[in-house]
Amino acid sequence: MNRNIYLILLIINFSCSSQNENNNQIIIPQNNEKVEIYLIDNLDDSRGYCLDMKGYKENADTSRNMQVHTCYSYQGEIAVDQGFNKGKIAEKEFYISHFKVCLEAENIESSSTIELNSCDKNQKQKFILQSNGKINPEGNINLCLTASVSSREGGGGNPVHLIRDLSLELCNDDISTLQRWNMRTSN
Repeated sequence: MNRNIYLILLIINFSCSSQNENNNQIIIPQNNEKVEIYLIDNLDDSRGYCLDMKGYKENADTSRNMQVHTCYSYQGEIAVDQGFNKGKIAEKEFYISHFKVCLEAENIESSSTIELNSCDKNQKQKFILQSNGKINPEGNINLCLTASVSSREGGGGNPVHLIRDLSLELCNDDISTLQRWNMRTSN
C-alpha cells in the first residue's frame, strides 16, 4: 500500500511539474491582504488613529491630501479609504487598492504634505515602514510620516471622530508618539 501512495504522489508531482513547464509560468504568491496603517499610540482617541483619505469611505476624494483619522476598524472592518495593500508596502509602495492610488510626498522635505496620485514608482512615492515603526521616504530617512500635535473633531461617529493633519517632519524621539506606526488587518 505504501508503494501505491508513493506512486500516486509521484504522478501528481510529475503532472504539476509538466503543467508549469508547459505554461512557462513562475507562480509567485501575491499578498493582497488589506491592512490599515495606525499610530501605535492612541493619543486622545481610544479607537486609535489611522492613515485616512479625506471624505467618507466610498466617497473619499483622491485629489485631497491625506490625514490621520479615527480608525474605522472598530466598526468591524477596514474601510476602503483606510485600506492599504499589505504586499505593496513591502515594495515601498503605500497603495490604496480600492481607489488605485499611492501615497506621495508633496516634496521630500520637512513640512511637506502627503498626497495621493496614480502609482508610478517615482521617488516621492517610495516609503519604508521600518521595524521601529517609523515610516520614512526612501529619499531621506531623516524624515518621518508625522501626525500633527493637535486634533480636531470630524463630522461624525459616536463619540465624534477625531482628525489630525499629516506631513513629513524630521524624525525626533521627543515626538515619537506622532511618528510610530504599525499595520494590522483589523482592530
